[in-house]
Amino acid sequence: MKDHAENIPELMADLGARAKAAAAELAFAPADVKRAALEAAADAVWARRDEIIAANAQDMEYGRAKGLTPAMLDRLLLDEARIQGICDGLRSVAAQDDPVGQVITEWDRPSGLHIRRVRTPLGVVGVIYESRPNVTADAGALCLKAGNAVILRGGSESFHSSGAIHACLVEGLRQAGLPEDAIQRVPTRDRAAVQEMLTMTDTIDVIVPRGGKGLVGLVQREARVPVFAHLEGIVHIFLDKAADPEIARKVVMNAKTRRTGICGAAECLLIHRDIAGGLGQQVLDELMAAGVTVHAGAGLSGTVAATDEDWGREYLDMDIAAKIVDDIDGAIAHIRQFGSNHTDCVITADDAVAERFFARLDSAILMRNASTQFADGGEFGMGAEIGIATGKMHARGPVGAEQLTSFKYIVEADGAVRP
Repeated sequence: MKDHAENIPELMADLGARAKAAAAELAFAPADVKRAALEAAADAVWARRDEIIAANAQDMEYGRAKGLTPAMLDRLLLDEARIQGICDGLRSVAAQDDPVGQVITEWDRPSGLHIRRVRTPLGVVGVIYESRPNVTADAGALCLKAGNAVILRGGSESFHSSGAIHACLVEGLRQAGLPEDAIQRVPTRDRAAVQEMLTMTDTIDVIVPRGGKGLVGLVQREARVPVFAHLEGIVHIFLDKAADPEIARKVVMNAKTRRTGICGAAECLLIHRDIAGGLGQQVLDELMAAGVTVHAGAGLSGTVAATDEDWGREYLDMDIAAKIVDDIDGAIAHIRQFGSNHTDCVITADDAVAERFFARLDSAILMRNASTQFADGGEFGMGAEIGIATGKMHARGPVGAEQLTSFKYIVEADGAVRP
């Protein structure tokens, strides 16, 4: 690629035109060829793991100098185990059934028409994401599997890591004989590139933002290209009076502390009034003993007193808000007011409470007696995800390869004419 660093519009127009041309070829690429490209990419990532770790060390240094929190640095970090996870994700996506060409439904009409609704690629996907470098591999793999070309614009913090991973994806395309422009990366940290992507209606079919409220809000406000919104994860857990104590302790602890910087991490614990002084407080005490700062509402003992700013806050760190609610309806009302329609959980042995929670909330993911850290496309059996969509149009929840397709109608007949 020639250097367009001084001319962002020219750079982005070039990326867009090449992506559109690649998408035209990918739309009918054989399933086994796409699979081979992803398997070769996984082999390349593992073979070049030392290069990727060295690139990541540069990003970690940049992140520390920028003052990233420990949780955000954890999101950025790549070690050999996480690189193995990237390889596993690529191979998992490779092994999935190809969604392109799948018949969603079909039917016959009295007029003699046989109609099929068939999955088809979206075209060109633009992915704008923040610090997690593994998104480079996940987004590239899923878009390719769904027959889409993709333009990746990673965060400035993960610039070098993303570049090293992207090179492996391109190697996979090259080995499989697919157009190398099928997976492109914006080769600059300049934020003007993001602004440009949002208006590329001639070449980009959909934008997928993956990051914090600031990034997603910017994209939603300024994009002229359609957007799959992936908003912040203000994740609530309601601890019901019928909660099993052992389940409550292990689920809340895992949901908050396993990895605090991911969008499925619990941010607010709502506690039924009847158990506030018993199991509810015990769970909070165990969180504090594990190093979690508890922002406690009235009637609870915590590290600090909660303020109005703690409700609806995404900490992405070793912090959790806690509040007493009167009952399931109080929990539902709080989540409706302060949630982000991402993931919410109820811990209860009472089926009626769980059914009420499921029926009256409309988050993309609703859970019962399970850690919210399972809010992940890989854990849902999708191999990987491009993000968790919190909007209601087209894609919702974990966005995998199938969600990155549209459909077309194939109509066949034997000389049918309309009277």
